[in-house]
Amino acid sequence: MATVELTKENFDQTVSENPFVLIDFWAGWCRPCLQFAPVYERASEAHPDLVFAKVDTEAQQELAGAFQITSIPTLMIVRDQVAIFAQPGALPEAALTDLIGQARALDMDEVRAKIAASQPGAQDSGGHGSGTPEA
Repeated sequence: MATVELTKENFDQTVSENPFVLIDFWAGWCRPCLQFAPVYERASEAHPDLVFAKVDTEAQQELAGAFQITSIPTLMIVRDQVAIFAQPGALPEAALTDLIGQARALDMDEVRAKIAASQPGAQDSGGHGSGTPEA
């Protein structure tokens, strides 16, 4: 599958209709972004079942702002509409391959449970006390 160019118009639909989306936030003037581009492209060819997308932060400033992108390139992985990874910096090919493998292996039910438990107002059902050590 070719890399998809994300815009504010197609972002929500792309993420909601695809269970696994990698997003590269980049800009044409960014040398590390340009160096990472062929690595990202090769990964997209090696994993045709995943959606590889790019956000041009110059053209899509509103989208970059919504995700608080302050450094590029930034790679984000969204699984089942949950952002499970976001980190600035160009990854070497082996690291990107490893990251994709780790993201594939995640138990998304467990991830959603952890997110729910960390939300304000979540009940502590673990039966633990306040977490402070006893004297």
